Formats: sequence, C-alpha cells, structure tokens
Amino acid sequence: MQADTPTQVPLVSYLRLGPRPHLVANQCTNCGARFFDRRNACAQCGLREFKSVRVDNAAKLKAFTIVHRAAPGIPAPYVSAIVETADGTTVRSNVVNCEPDPEVVQLGMNLKLTTYPIGTDDHGTEAVAFGYQPA
Repeated sequence: MQADTPTQVPLVSYLRLGPRPHLVANQCTNCGARFFDRRNACAQCGLREFKSVRVDNAAKLKAFTIVHRAAPGIPAPYVSAIVETADGTTVRSNVVNCEPDPEVVQLGMNLKLTTYPIGTDDHGTEAVAFGYQPA
C-alpha cells in the first residue's frame, strides 16, 4: 500500500509546517552559533556537534533592500531582508504582505514569520515558502 502524498511540502528543509509553522536551525553545542544548512563543522568555533533548535517566530528588521528587477516570473518590486529573531537568530528572507516602499518598510520594525503557497504540482501537492510580515 502506497503512503498518501502530502498536500503541502516546505520549499526548504528547515521550514516546519503544521498548525504553528516555524523554522528549525542547527545550533553548535559548543558556541551556540546557528545555521540553516547542513554543516560538517561550526563556522564560528570549528567543533562538530550540533542540535536542532526551534527558531522564534518574532523578529525585527535589521537590513533590507527593495528589489526592482528580478528573474522572469518573479514579481517585483519586493523587499529582500535580513531579520533577527527574538532568540538572536539571523535569517535571510523576504518581507511579505507589506508595501515595498521605504516610507513603509523601516529598520527595527517588528515582524513575524508567515508562510505562503508558491505553486502546486500535477498531483495537487502545494509548495510552501516562508517570509516575515509586519507584526
């Protein structure tokens, strides 16, 4: 018997879906540095032990740019950003559900994690991405 196909899949492996979507980072057990990709060793201290940790959904906008030219099929303008979560994790993401205007987007603004669909395959499985939106 074949297992049911999921109705949603995350775009990246560190996004967890469900009733309370969140990100999961690999945290060095020695120095606490966090990474979203797989590591053979910590880029900060060089040691090799990690644990998975849930990343806080609340964040503040640390840096941003408004992108006016994008690859074909990518709607522009949009806000590309670096956010810092309430637990100190740095995340590269887009700010969504916010007008891409420097009068609206402000450094230090409060944000929260959100998810959104980015496409559906021929079997009805929906791909889901994440971003941060004004809190």
